[in-house]
Amino acid sequence: MLDFLTLAVAIIAIIVARKAQTQISALQSRLDAIEATAGAARAVTPPSPTPLQEFGQTLPATPPAMQAPPPLPETISAPPEMPAQVAASAPSATPPPPPKPAPGFEETIGTRWVVWIGGLTLALGGFFMVRYSIEAGLLGPGVRTMLSGLFALALLAAGEWTRRKESISTITALPIANIPAILTAAGTAVAFATVYAAYALYDFLAPATAFILLGLVALGTLAAALLHGPALAGLGIVGAFVTPILVSSDKPDFWSLYIYLAIVTAASFGLARIRLWRWLAVTTIAFALLWTFPCLQCVPEMVAPHAFHVIAGFVLAALLVVCGFMFGPAADGEEIEPISSGSLAAYLFGAVMIVLNSAHADTAMITFALLVAAALVVAWRAPAAAGAVGAASVFVFIVFGEWAVRRNVDMLVLPGSAIPGIGPSATDGSVSLHLATAAIFAAAFGIGGFLAQLRFATTKITVTWAAAAVFTPVALLVALYARIAHLDRSIPFAVLAVLLAAAYAAATEALSRRGERPELSPSIALFATGTLASLALAFTFALDKGWLTIALALVSLGTAWLSVQRPIPFLRWLAAILAGIVVLRIGYEPRIAGDAVGTTPIFNWLLWGYGVPALSFWAGSQFLRRNGDDVPLRMVESAAILFTVLLAFMEIRHAVNGGDVYHDTAGLTEVALQVCVTLAMAIGLERLQLRSGSIVHNIGAILLTGFAGLGCVFGLLGLENPMLWPENVGGSFINLLLLGYALPAVLALLLSYAVAGHRPAGYANTIAAGALILALAYVSFEIRRLYHGPVLTSGATTDAEQYTYSIAWLMFGVALLGIGILVNSQRARLASAAVIGLTIAKAFLIDMSTLTGVYRALSFMCLGIVLVAIGWLYQRILFRRQAAPSAPPPPVPQAGG
Repeated sequence: MLDFLTLAVAIIAIIVARKAQTQISALQSRLDAIEATAGAARAVTPPSPTPLQEFGQTLPATPPAMQAPPPLPETISAPPEMPAQVAASAPSATPPPPPKPAPGFEETIGTRWVVWIGGLTLALGGFFMVRYSIEAGLLGPGVRTMLSGLFALALLAAGEWTRRKESISTITALPIANIPAILTAAGTAVAFATVYAAYALYDFLAPATAFILLGLVALGTLAAALLHGPALAGLGIVGAFVTPILVSSDKPDFWSLYIYLAIVTAASFGLARIRLWRWLAVTTIAFALLWTFPCLQCVPEMVAPHAFHVIAGFVLAALLVVCGFMFGPAADGEEIEPISSGSLAAYLFGAVMIVLNSAHADTAMITFALLVAAALVVAWRAPAAAGAVGAASVFVFIVFGEWAVRRNVDMLVLPGSAIPGIGPSATDGSVSLHLATAAIFAAAFGIGGFLAQLRFATTKITVTWAAAAVFTPVALLVALYARIAHLDRSIPFAVLAVLLAAAYAAATEALSRRGERPELSPSIALFATGTLASLALAFTFALDKGWLTIALALVSLGTAWLSVQRPIPFLRWLAAILAGIVVLRIGYEPRIAGDAVGTTPIFNWLLWGYGVPALSFWAGSQFLRRNGDDVPLRMVESAAILFTVLLAFMEIRHAVNGGDVYHDTAGLTEVALQVCVTLAMAIGLERLQLRSGSIVHNIGAILLTGFAGLGCVFGLLGLENPMLWPENVGGSFINLLLLGYALPAVLALLLSYAVAGHRPAGYANTIAAGALILALAYVSFEIRRLYHGPVLTSGATTDAEQYTYSIAWLMFGVALLGIGILVNSQRARLASAAVIGLTIAKAFLIDMSTLTGVYRALSFMCLGIVLVAIGWLYQRILFRRQAAPSAPPPPVPQAGG
């Protein structure tokens, strides 16, 4: 185990050092070229260290500890006071020499590989010597451990001695060879292995002692990285955070662990700050956050040490990592810097995990509240950390949202009695603490977000604060309402919502007066949206269930109106997102108000639950259309069409089935009403899309026409056909047949004329053919009603009934022909030809075989007379209209001319 571990550590150290040597060689080549350009006679003095760069700036590819000094000037310009002729006589600069060729094979072997292999050999030599002494029985465990430690110290001393011999300055020196780094890496690897072997193999060290020694080795490695570059820093940070895994215990001491991690984090952040190594800061934060997760199972019993861990990390990040705050790097104006914001957000996330795993214990909640408050303070002083404000807002909602849906509801610790239905729970945090914390959060985010609009001038910063100021109080109000009022009516929460809306309205008005600052426009829109959202919540809290759907739809309308007053793209998307939420809401409960929908036809909860959102979305689409046709507009238009269609469908289903919208079957009445309403809405959309040019209106009209066609084929003529099922159709003429076949035929005919001219002719002719089929079915079913009564399936078909069908179809065809002639409609004449052709086919296929006696003779006689009359009409009227006028006769010559 010892051999494998030490060998692996040594190999990793050598590989890292090799990479550093490659970078050093490239820098050496550049330095040689610069010196040759400037002249060999010039004295080269080591440049002063460059100023610290900012975390937010792009760092050089080569680590700062290994960077070459800035290039010397290639030419010496004349002073400003020198005359022009003197300056012109200055010698020109010598052109730079060509770059040196790449090192050859011999140079590579002699200057690089020998050093790397030598470092690896030194480390392995020590390990093999220890192994040999074990196998030969020459030395005991204690002596072997002591010799390994002395060998590690010797390597470290050799590394320091070679560094001082080869450096060009003190602590900020730039090494020109990799021998010191190789020796120091080998020494730290042997030191790690020695301490671990003394603890794990020979039991010479107690866990606490081994823990301290390994930590000291890791910290020493980090300190050596100041002199030897980032390779040792990486080795040290990995070793420091892996040490607690190597030294395990049956009874873990979290206080010792987290104090140790705090020391390691402070050292790592300090090194990252001095050298401005972003990667080291990010790696440290990631390791520290990972050490929170394995210990979460012990959080309910040990909240305090875990709280100390996240607090210590947060404080160290604020002091050393955040740009422009305390000892962090300088900030670059009002810009959100990812490392600064992400470091605070990471420790806030750790606090959230502690709160959730401790069942919202009081200590965990207080810790979380303190860190959120600290994040707001840091972001107020340092704009680079403004991203942590948004993260804190989301984390606050997660904490209170999870608390709102917990099954074990705690006793309300307030003066008076507990709320009915709320029982105590030993593992849940007190409601009073959550109420106080929520009030503090709402005030801090709201007031801070408003005042930030006056403090900062960058749009990203102001929008971040404004979004948190609007989202956090509203989200907290909803979470508390769900937890305490159980989504029932609550006048106190409605009053709070109204007060919150008033506060947002006042903020909107105050910011609107500062119109000279255009960067405030998004923030003004956000505060105005918060006003509408709070008013919608007030209606929801004060009224019965189902009003949330109406409230959200009204908020979408208000947001669309705001997008006209403040043309901000975000507001258009917000209106569309709210419309999408309302659509999802009806998918969850189509009845809107559940069992309280009512049984009164038309005037029930469906009218308000679908009608008000439909009107809101139609009006909102009109507002959005003023600023162009885009995806948000199409989403709102789609929601408007959907709610209009669902309003009609649900009201019809509710009225026909006695208030039961979940009835398992649909009769002829329901299908007929659905088809009629669908055709009517298709006609309306066809007219509307001609004016709007909206692709949503266009597609909606086509879809409704298709649904109506399917309803006719599979419903009216198929499953609900009264000729197939014994259904009572009602009276002689005012009956279901008029509703189910005559009215749809008229609407389909009107739809065919509505689409004529702007859609393909085949599309309009197909709809007209459907109208003809429905009309012919109505005529046939009415005749069946006259002979068989309200139930069309009863009784046999007589000769008189068959003869009546033929005469009625013939008269229907003649009527269509007359209409076609009067209005000069070719479509009507073609429909007449189809009906008469169907009548001829019936006469020869059915009447000839089924009719007897006078009915057969009358059938053919009438058909023949009609056909002759039709031929005469075509010859005398239509043919004469269509014939071209004949040429006038030539003039007759007169006598005497």
